[in-house]
Amino acid sequence: MEFLDAPPLPIYFTPDHEQFRKSLREFVSREITPYAAEWDEAETFPRALYERAAELGVQGLGYPEAYGGTPADVFYQIVVAEEFARSGCGGVQASLNSHSIGLPPILHAGSEALKQRIIPPVLAGRKISALAVTEPSGGSDVAALKTTAIRDGDHYVVNGEKTFITSGMRADFITTAVRTDPANKGAGGISVLVIDGDTPGLTRTPLKKMGWWSSDTAHLRFDDCRVPVANLVGVENKGFKTFMNNFNTERLFMSALACSFAEVCLEEAVDWARQRSTFGVPLAERQVVRHKLMDMTLRIDAARTLVYDLAYRVEHKLADPAKLVARICLAKVQATQAMQFCADQAVQLLGGMGFMRGTRTERIYREVKVMMIGGGSEEIMKDLAARQLGL
Repeated sequence: MEFLDAPPLPIYFTPDHEQFRKSLREFVSREITPYAAEWDEAETFPRALYERAAELGVQGLGYPEAYGGTPADVFYQIVVAEEFARSGCGGVQASLNSHSIGLPPILHAGSEALKQRIIPPVLAGRKISALAVTEPSGGSDVAALKTTAIRDGDHYVVNGEKTFITSGMRADFITTAVRTDPANKGAGGISVLVIDGDTPGLTRTPLKKMGWWSSDTAHLRFDDCRVPVANLVGVENKGFKTFMNNFNTERLFMSALACSFAEVCLEEAVDWARQRSTFGVPLAERQVVRHKLMDMTLRIDAARTLVYDLAYRVEHKLADPAKLVARICLAKVQATQAMQFCADQAVQLLGGMGFMRGTRTERIYREVKVMMIGGGSEEIMKDLAARQLGL
């Protein structure tokens, strides 16, 4: 990404951040980018990649050393998002980093025994963690979920369905939103339960998708699954807030990721415009093309500046919580809209090549919508932001 690269800002990224970035960039360039198209067509990638990423320290960023992690600030996660985007393959990063949404509830609210059993092997890349919240009957309305977990002695009996679950086919541990108080139809009856992947009664079905082909995405069905009470995360019927806090981190990460996918499209478009000529004139010298490239640059810079500002405020606790939630929601909207615009413009500039499989632009174009919907759709984000701001 030479076109927009600039010296790192010390206020955001320290020399340690940049050293990690260099190592991660080399890893992505060596271990992912050359195989991205092949894995996309195969609709999978080698499970061994988890352990190789763990050896670099990617899986353990932000987790305590006691569990095999490396304490790190939010800007290390920004680096992870930016460097994984360079491959132009959202599917690999989605599954490889599914622990970033599956583990935090356990880390923040789980028992010590649960943390010791689950977190170390996931951070070492030997096990896979997933988050299961969305249901066939609804997505962003977490308080309306229908999957039940009824106490029966030392176990919960779980019945219901989850869908669109990233890493759902391979996950060893599934952090699941369940309703432990069926009489309470709102947020008050929700709990967090870790369901082991080999639990009898759990059925997994792979889903075909528009994009993220290399990410395994599953529909999960729970039929009288008996889950030990020891797998409860936090307090029974008090899990709603745990999931809501989890979403803020996910949305900020997705915002950074969207900015970088947009930049990949810009870079591919710039390279093409410099090499391709029409009627004896390079595309890059035509005003209409130059303006398209600058429109892309404008949107990327605006969205990324907001993301960096929010990350700084999160790290240093500088914002009112409600306003911070609102701005993170809006940052996701702005960043994914920038990604959509840049993907569309890049495909247009590449012409026929933009329509061919194998270019990063074509793959990102297919993956735009999952970024705009996943983690909270654009419409939900705007409505949530409005409520947080008192409207």
